[in-house]
Amino acid sequence: MVNGTAPSFRLVAYERVSTARQGRSGLGLEAQRKAIDAFTASKEARVLGRFTEVESGRKNDRPELEKALDLARLTGATLVIAKLDRLSRNAAFLLTLQASGVRFVACDMPEANDLTVGIMALVAQQEREAISRRTKEALAAAKAGGVKLGNPNGAAALRRAGQGGAPLRRTVVWNADDFARTLAPVIEGLRSAGVTSLRGIAEAMNERGIQTRRGGRWHVSNVRNLLVRLEQER
Repeated sequence: MVNGTAPSFRLVAYERVSTARQGRSGLGLEAQRKAIDAFTASKEARVLGRFTEVESGRKNDRPELEKALDLARLTGATLVIAKLDRLSRNAAFLLTLQASGVRFVACDMPEANDLTVGIMALVAQQEREAISRRTKEALAAAKAGGVKLGNPNGAAALRRAGQGGAPLRRTVVWNADDFARTLAPVIEGLRSAGVTSLRGIAEAMNERGIQTRRGGRWHVSNVRNLLVRLEQER
């Protein structure tokens, strides 16, 4: 309340985490809510509703975003998000926001507008396509060179052939190095887009459906190993 009257600036808060584990643990939500609450207080505003999206994989469904936009439309409120810079790589989110016609504000980029979001959407889509294209080209080149990427039976095949010791180690290391090289453009693209932490890279790789050499999911540990291997290649 300000001077006995209700705040005239009304907000609908939208928060996003990329995995169910983050949603359950609150990891990432605390910082977002802190930023939104601080912005709300600075504007002497009132939050009409708070919606938390838990995204997984490469799905483009945003049910909580749609609910948040519906409430904002019905009440004439402004959608508030904590960090547009992180969501700027999410073309589906940006396009939905742009097409909604709802006023919005980002705590970290209060000057952003519809034109900003439209440009970000185009850049995000272009970067996504470029990463996919570079990955496919690199994998195709490796395949053409006779490399079988992510073959967990390579060592076993060598042992069955009576080879071991140094030849085995060289082959395993070579396969791992070659697989790392195919992912170098992906890592470069993510870093240029602002994804630099081990956890952030792992989440981005999993969101894009990129598997590890053995067909698994990415975690902090195997991302660290990948980056070490790429650094040694330089």
